[in-house]
Amino acid sequence: MITGEIKSKVDRIWTTFWTGGISNPLTVIEQFSYLIFIKRLDDIHTAKERQANKFGHSTKDPIFTPEQNKLRWSHFRQFAPEKMFETVSTDVFKLIKELFGALQGTAV
Repeated sequence: MITGEIKSKVDRIWTTFWTGGISNPLTVIEQFSYLIFIKRLDDIHTAKERQANKFGHSTKDPIFTPEQNKLRWSHFRQFAPEKMFETVSTDVFKLIKELFGALQGTAV
């Protein structure tokens, strides 16, 4: 059973989705999964940047290009809700599809 701080965070996220008009549990889980995925990509990219900076090199195999920095979790999470929704629904999902296509060896 989830208790304490984690439960409070999950409850706040659930309430945010609910008040935003998303009440289907499967939709909430799907959207939450996408957010976790893009946050993880940002975490991996940040770790690569730190490693490169530590040794004075450029980032090897970056996930995000400099032009895509606004698509990083650490950037768009600070946007106003409307701007965040627009960024995620258009640009971030497009990036996810492109990454998936690259993994599959197909163009999107």
